[in-house]
Parts: sequence; C-alpha cells; structure tokens
Amino acid sequence: MNLKMLSTVFLSIFLAELGDKTQIATLILASQEGLNKVTVFVGASCALVLACLLAVVIGSQLSRLVSPRTLKMIAGIGFIVLGTWILVAARA
Repeated sequence: MNLKMLSTVFLSIFLAELGDKTQIATLILASQEGLNKVTVFVGASCALVLACLLAVVIGSQLSRLVSPRTLKMIAGIGFIVLGTWILVAARA
C-alpha cells in the first residue's frame, strides 16, 4: 500500500466532507433525543463507506471508457455549474 497516496486520499476526502450536507445531517440526527449516538455514527459511517465503494467501482469502470483527463474536466465543469447555481439561488 502506498502511504503517500493513502494520506492524499484521506486528507482530500476528510477536508471535502467537513461541513458538507452529510455531516450536517449526521449532526442533526445525533442531536435528537432518543437516538443512540453509536447507531447514528455506525449508520453514517456505513453510508459513507458504501458511497465511496460505489465511487471507486464506477470510477474504475468509467476510466476504461473515458480518459481521466476528460473525467476531471467534466467534474470541474460540474462543480462550476453547481456553484453558480447555488450562488444564483442564494441571491433570489
């Protein structure tokens, strides 16, 4: 296992997940009375692991059809479009 790659992936995902809607949803669930905090943690963790597994499987298959450079361009354009949409919606 390449420790440099592992730390790069870990830091990228960790920083991307901080403060996102998934973390906020988990925070809200954990703050509700009557919900077991360990259950919330395990459920949220399993969901994130499954989502990452799907991303790895789909990404590895997609890279056979589309070049990584093209995927990066599509992802970048997608983030710009979503960011613009969010900014426009916030002004409305």
